[in-house]
Amino acid sequence: MSAEKILTTPTAGSVAIVGAGDHIGAAIARRFAAEGHVVFGGRRNGERLAPLAAEIAAAGGRFEGRTLDARQEDAIAAFLAEAEAAAPLKACIFNVGANVNFPVLETTERVFRKVWEMACYGGFLTGREAARLMLPRGEGSIFFTGATASLRGGSGFSAFASAKFGLRAVAQSLARELGPKGLHVAHLVIDSGVDTAWVRQMRAQRRGDDAPPAPDELMNPASIAEAYWRLHLQTRDAWTHELDLRPYGETW
Repeated sequence: MSAEKILTTPTAGSVAIVGAGDHIGAAIARRFAAEGHVVFGGRRNGERLAPLAAEIAAAGGRFEGRTLDARQEDAIAAFLAEAEAAAPLKACIFNVGANVNFPVLETTERVFRKVWEMACYGGFLTGREAARLMLPRGEGSIFFTGATASLRGGSGFSAFASAKFGLRAVAQSLARELGPKGLHVAHLVIDSGVDTAWVRQMRAQRRGDDAPPAPDELMNPASIAEAYWRLHLQTRDAWTHELDLRPYGETW
């Protein structure tokens, strides 16, 4: 069977990214905008999205940045409705991180609750509101960004892991309920560090400035974004629900 029969380019519409950060979120925005989609990106400090909007516009695409709190039900509904008004919502990506590390005795009630609200509750709100818009057409992609903590807890990660475990459960439940109605719901496990200046700095501090970087330990955000795009192209007779991504140099 030819590749054309397996992967087909969908009709352009709008794409919403909840958690359009500087790395994975920005890379996803660039990738979908390059295919003609109108991309709406939301984050807590929406003004920080201006350079990304200018970059995408210079490349011939369209990106709309908004200040967004993923924990606010009305805000999520309004954000996705605005994307739908611009063009039919084709894909919605929940990409909020909320990665924190605290020893359990230092994990306050406020920290635990806030991390759950950002990484799990916000995902539920996003998935539900995206489904409201997509179900009448019987098509659309809803993707959730997970992490190593989605699969196993680690020392100091009781808040983060519990939230990511919960997000994975939300994704599984939505996939079982919405898949037979035409919506592709998927959960992506990003099982490695992402290649950012901050991550490189942290690794240099642990190993020493003179230690050479290990090859292929970090993931290029553009490579991650390509995986999201390819997932969106899948035909419904062979949908992937869970996709784990890691560089080949990563031990697991």
